[in-house]
Amino acid sequence: MNKFGDLIRSKREEQEMLLRHLSAELDIDTAMLSKIERGEKTAKREHIEPLAKLFKLDYNELFSLWLADQVFQLVENEEQAMQALQIAEEELKNNYTKSKSN
Repeated sequence: MNKFGDLIRSKREEQEMLLRHLSAELDIDTAMLSKIERGEKTAKREHIEPLAKLFKLDYNELFSLWLADQVFQLVENEEQAMQALQIAEEELKNNYTKSKSN
């Protein structure tokens, strides 16, 4: 899974922007950006906002894709991945319900 990197590459190509130009905007190495787009490396959280602004994307949607990739990478090879995700989902729902009632 590399939804974040795929989206960034797609948007960069739509705007006919070279890797080196986007990497300069983000102040990262061109090779690193290439690896992020291919899903071999993870973008830093601090890159999400500039990317959202640059490509006119919704920050929350872009952050969600980034976070989903993070979670996937953490559990992708684990036998209990689905069970762990279900437990985490329940906890998140409980926390959301608690915070909404306060």
